[in-house]
Amino acid sequence: QVQLVESGGGLVQAGGSLRLSCAASGRTSSRAAMGWFRQAPGMEREFVSAITWSGTNTYYANSVKGRFTISRDTAKNTVYLQMNSLKPEDTAVYYCAASFRAGATSRNEYNYWGQGTQVTVSS
Repeated sequence: QVQLVESGGGLVQAGGSLRLSCAASGRTSSRAAMGWFRQAPGMEREFVSAITWSGTNTYYANSVKGRFTISRDTAKNTVYLQMNSLKPEDTAVYYCAASFRAGATSRNEYNYWGQGTQVTVSS
């Protein structure tokens, strides 16, 4: 089992920034990728960004490319999502997830999920 705990969500004005963190614990040695997804009210959970745990590759949804940056700290077993130039449409619950598959970008490729953290962007 892998446990994931997100933090860093909150309320921010449009144009502002937030940094989300996701701390992993448990049997993390088999993890090949970490990702961020988000779910707005009444919407499907959608892919935001992912990183291979080796750090070799990063992936972004078109809607966040150029504004969000994913990174990881192997010593802390933590993945981060730096979100800049936030827009009201970024408002959602953000979920961290872990996958056994490097390069995973779809929801069904992820095996473990955090509880989510709320991000609200006011206009």
